[in-house]
Amino acid sequence: MANSKTKASLTRKEEEIMKLLWSRGPLLVREMVELYDEPRPHVNTVSTLVRILEQKGFVGHTAEGGSHRYHAIARMEDFRRRSFGDFIRNYFGNSYLGAVSTLVAEEKISVDELKELIAKVEQADKDKEK
Repeated sequence: MANSKTKASLTRKEEEIMKLLWSRGPLLVREMVELYDEPRPHVNTVSTLVRILEQKGFVGHTAEGGSHRYHAIARMEDFRRRSFGDFIRNYFGNSYLGAVSTLVAEEKISVDELKELIAKVEQADKDKEK
């Protein structure tokens, strides 16, 4: 995905569609609508959102009969990385330590998980030295 695309953001509704495409693979609009919980959005609403995503360069399509089968061009990993960085910057003053400290204080991460995290950091440091 091009760098300019990673800077663009997704609305909540656009993100829902991207998650469907990332998890399910190429889909027709009517197939996307069927995957929503009730009350489902209208086909025209989903179709409009998919076309917006295509204009942004996040989604592509192949013709299939009289319809289009849409697929993700943007990679989930790129959005995950950028979104996480934005979250840390906006809510923790760009402090990853602050974020982890909050997880500890709110008991959202266990001692064993912290040990595993430390081991991963130490391994990453060793790998950098090679």
